[in-house]
Amino acid sequence: MAIGAHVKSDDPLQWAKETGAEAVQFFLTDPQAWEKPQAPHFSDAIRTSGLTVYIHAPYRINVATTNNRIRIPSRKLLAQHASGAKEIGAKAIIVHGGHLNEADDPAIGFDNWRKTFEYAKNDAGGFALPVLIENTAGGTNAMARRFDRLAQLWDAVGDYGVGFCLDTCHAFAGGEELDGIVDRVMAITGRIDLVHANNSRDAFDSGADRHANFDAGTIDPAAIADICRAAGSDVIVETPGPDGQAADIDYLRGSS
Repeated sequence: MAIGAHVKSDDPLQWAKETGAEAVQFFLTDPQAWEKPQAPHFSDAIRTSGLTVYIHAPYRINVATTNNRIRIPSRKLLAQHASGAKEIGAKAIIVHGGHLNEADDPAIGFDNWRKTFEYAKNDAGGFALPVLIENTAGGTNAMARRFDRLAQLWDAVGDYGVGFCLDTCHAFAGGEELDGIVDRVMAITGRIDLVHANNSRDAFDSGADRHANFDAGTIDPAAIADICRAAGSDVIVETPGPDGQAADIDYLRGSS
């Protein structure tokens, strides 16, 4: 289990040093932009650093949507960022589960996810490295907020080797009880490839994606540590930092 942090993409090595991270996660581009990634100036250094590296896909990606102007570019952008992640030696790329408009049939979103993997398979033999779908906090027609939806999503994509990233803040704010959550996820996906260990600024089932440091949120930090131990996967804290991230990493190491 490598424990690390989501870091600034301008200098992830220095940020990792400041936080004591063994693993780093960062964006290859502005997360709100539709930009094809370019090889960062620190590519060689990050490959030889010994750090475990994860890349987070841009927030704009939504391969579930019925909107062709978003869905089709999203598929392309996800493939481009997966390729960019592989080039710098990343272990996987994380992408949010996406959502539909309020009146849309969720079955369309699940099938659009299936088509995303099918098109990638037909175009390039699959994505360049593992894709981890992350549960999300908000939205009433989201693909991966509630775990009943997650089960339907996995029915659609589970045969494509897709992985899962469990975010503790998203689960709590999304209305999923944290007690026993690892067993519930494993019963659906059969795997947890990464934990985003985050406290939540807001209350249970608030739908608000607002991360907090372990000592400043509404989740008992011991519950977050319990989830990390039970999952047995790498852990990334996406909490405010760097001092707060360093404290959160230290807490998890002391609880392991």
